[in-house]
Amino acid sequence: MSRLRVGVLASGRGSNLQAILDATSREDFPACVVVVVSDRERAAALDRAARAGVPAVFLNPKDFADRAAYDLGLEQVLREHRVELVCLAGFMRILTAPFVRAFAGRILNIHPALLPAFPGLDAQRQALEYGVRVAGATVHFVDEGVDTGPIVLQASVPVHHDDTEESLSARILVEEHRLYPEAVRLFALGRVHVAGRCVRVEPER
Repeated sequence: MSRLRVGVLASGRGSNLQAILDATSREDFPACVVVVVSDRERAAALDRAARAGVPAVFLNPKDFADRAAYDLGLEQVLREHRVELVCLAGFMRILTAPFVRAFAGRILNIHPALLPAFPGLDAQRQALEYGVRVAGATVHFVDEGVDTGPIVLQASVPVHHDDTEESLSARILVEEHRLYPEAVRLFALGRVHVAGRCVRVEPER
């Protein structure tokens, strides 16, 4: 079986990266992580990649003139590793339109909210401040907006009356770690089809 080649972009601790690494370590999983790239030299995500035997690349934004130049460098690294699917895992940079177009339909992100509600930063805090009863996580394709791409998978999480941002985030993270590898698996198997804003996932055969 030819496995889909995945590149992961991460800026922080990399817990969603770890969930993907754990899944792809199984021989029957249809994808493998071939490179992890970070914009932060001391990102724990790079350590996780190295421990898993995956190339870990620090791409320093200070080495580039602007965002566009940085994203060109990022694209070059991913193409050097023949990446077929890009996964954002806590990557704290907004990608430029040329980069998104270069990998159109092949960039996934995970967001700690039930999109289209609460896009952008601090989604859990937004949910608590709004007083919602249900929060959750969303895996979506990346387009040129911020958390506006077609939705692949979602999972809901109840909001408790005594929740803090930390306690709600922790429960949502459990669902993130389940959803993200599953979205990668479905994409690798060719079961994810996008039509406009809608995503159809073919049932298991």
